[in-house]
Amino acid sequence: MTPVVQADKLSKWYGPVLGISEVSLAVSGGIHGLLGPNGAGKSTFLKLVSGQLRPSLGTIRVFGQPAFGNPGLFRRMGFCPDVDSYYLELSGQEFLAALASLHGFSGSEGRERVAAALERVGLTEAAGRRVRAYSYGMRQRLRLAGSTLHDPEFLLLDEPLRGIDPLWRIRIVRWIRDYATAGRTVIVSSHILSEIESMTSQIILIHQGKIFAEGDVSSIRDMIEAHPHQIRLGGPRVREVARELLGSDLVVRVELDDTKGQAVFQTRHRDRFFSRLTELAASHPDWIAEVEAADDNLQAVFDYLVKR
Repeated sequence: MTPVVQADKLSKWYGPVLGISEVSLAVSGGIHGLLGPNGAGKSTFLKLVSGQLRPSLGTIRVFGQPAFGNPGLFRRMGFCPDVDSYYLELSGQEFLAALASLHGFSGSEGRERVAAALERVGLTEAAGRRVRAYSYGMRQRLRLAGSTLHDPEFLLLDEPLRGIDPLWRIRIVRWIRDYATAGRTVIVSSHILSEIESMTSQIILIHQGKIFAEGDVSSIRDMIEAHPHQIRLGGPRVREVARELLGSDLVVRVELDDTKGQAVFQTRHRDRFFSRLTELAASHPDWIAEVEAADDNLQAVFDYLVKR
């Protein structure tokens, strides 16, 4: 099968500034998370895939065709940008109607698609309001509606959960998973590992414009198992928790801060540590008030991988 996306030594510069460099990968089917810190090259890559930018070197093909200068591909893909791109005096409904018209939908079919897209993102009641009056989260949901009203085979989402309230984050994640389950391909970017983990286990780590790691999230997590995980506990009796855990092989090191009522544990056995912690919390519910995986984030993964 021809990959949905095929990049071969793909590079893009903005004058002397590097966007991405010699990216080679193939993507087909399901959800693929594009992960990297801000400035890593995520948006540049998505704009190259969507045909908005011309490569400086290398090639990028979508459905076997060149991505740049190929407007016929626009019918088959949807793109949700990470920035506002609205005519602010239009209402949400008028904005989507204009997009539907550009995709060739008119009359009742166009109206039906606009209505369905608005309902999908919870903006039916706000459809007649000007986009200028929308909150950031509402504008983000309108972008999602616009990227999918033509039911594309291939969807590109650039930081789609930014500014979305918790309830709608859950709904959008569920919708993205369902969209891919229907046989489509989705590339979704984020700098927050947990966001991508809620959607897919297939991730692409990008750093300084280069693909740094690619594959199943569990295999990439295994790459950092040699480094102790940091877990921060807060509560009135964290010293007693430390006393209980230090006698086992679960803890490499613990740092106590009595002024804040916190303790940071380092462990090489995260699952077993949390299992034991659950037992302690059950038998001593007043000991622990909060638990945080202090380095369970994308930046920590990168710090470990690049051996800063």
